[in-house]
Amino acid sequence: TVLEIDLARYLTGVKKLLVPLIRPRVKATHKARVMDFEAAVSAQPHDRLTFDDPAKDRVAAYFHTGGTTGMPKVAQHRYSGMIYNGFLGGELLFDETDVLMCPLPMFHVFAAYPILMSCIHSGAHMVMPTPAGYRGDGVFDNFWKLIERWHATFLITVPTAIAALMQRKVDADVSSLRTAISGSAALPVELYNRFKAATGVEIAEGYGLTEATCLVSCNPVDGLKKVGSVGIPLPYTHVRILRSTQAGYEDCGTDEIGEICVANPGVIEGSTYTETDKNRDLFAEGRFLRTGDLGRLDSDGYLWITGRAKDLIIRGGHNIDPAEIEDGLMSHPDVVGAAAIGQPDSFAGELPCVYVLLREGATATEEDLAAHARAHIHERAAVPKHIDIVPELPLTAVGKVFKPELRRRAIARVLDATLADLGGSVSEVVDDRKRGLTARIARAPGADEAAIRKKLGEFTVAWEWA
Repeated sequence: TVLEIDLARYLTGVKKLLVPLIRPRVKATHKARVMDFEAAVSAQPHDRLTFDDPAKDRVAAYFHTGGTTGMPKVAQHRYSGMIYNGFLGGELLFDETDVLMCPLPMFHVFAAYPILMSCIHSGAHMVMPTPAGYRGDGVFDNFWKLIERWHATFLITVPTAIAALMQRKVDADVSSLRTAISGSAALPVELYNRFKAATGVEIAEGYGLTEATCLVSCNPVDGLKKVGSVGIPLPYTHVRILRSTQAGYEDCGTDEIGEICVANPGVIEGSTYTETDKNRDLFAEGRFLRTGDLGRLDSDGYLWITGRAKDLIIRGGHNIDPAEIEDGLMSHPDVVGAAAIGQPDSFAGELPCVYVLLREGATATEEDLAAHARAHIHERAAVPKHIDIVPELPLTAVGKVFKPELRRRAIARVLDATLADLGGSVSEVVDDRKRGLTARIARAPGADEAAIRKKLGEFTVAWEWA
């Protein structure tokens, strides 16, 4: 059954008369029952429920996860997880006087639970500018005026949206804003500084994942914010940094990198996904969800994400499965090997990049492969922005592609190109125990160190002077 919401009923004037006449008719090619949402709701009693609502916890929603390319995994969410997310926002942050500007889509757990459920819990006002959120016509160009119009106290956002907003002058009174809350992807330091300088408002970074219903940690809105960290675990959330051993799992020490594992009321132990096979090896000690993210806890208990055990490319919060890119390139007759990674980008955080191995005697060029990728990779966001033909792909001892080496190459190439006019260059990329892959930056005589620092601050890549 499909519930269809017709926005024509919200139109006024001439549009209300014209739109139903001129919009294209959709011919159904399925056998689903289609119902009009407004008519279905109006047919129900307005003062009571007519279906059985037992007072027990149960699965109430399904969200797709694991990348937006290929077949998604389906995560289950219980009422208790939804209520837990609403409780956190309602108890820790919001009350009935707050207005939350949330231009994120409701099919994203960030909007559905920490925001919508928090508003239900606290009585705060949630404003969604257009059904398409940030993608709606005029949203970015009029964003600061929307903040002023609704007296928004909290802004819910992601790094790519912050970058786009910083390209527009703050042309309205935004003094009502208390803070901005950012998630989905890592926030570059320079972007944080630019936003604070332009608005006077700090950004609190947080961490969550669909498999945990959402929230895991957040920088305190009224406490110490560590830029680059995703904050401290939220109440009733237990975060452990674990390493796998032959005997099982053991905890990492302070600032030691391991896999981030989470237990909280949003985690459904043993059955996160609808398919049983997908839950195999997903939990440590039967309780702690293995997130696939690598990170560390510092001496103050703040969580830092340093990489991913899984290879997802995160483009502006948009999860891309590297296999989709690799399969698309491998369908080219000249290609015998392909490895996709995320290369650093100052706007999107990461962009898809692929290293390609050709068969002996092949004549395909990078331009040929780019055209093939556009034709054979169906997800537009997954089409690689850079293709590099290589004489060989680095391999592990068991013959798998060693992607950390490819990430080193991509970091050096992107940062070298970025710093060329400023007198900076990458001398090497090392695997730092605390920060993961870290670029060491060399300076030519007369290099503008302040400009280099500012430019590097636009990326989420860790760096230090050589």
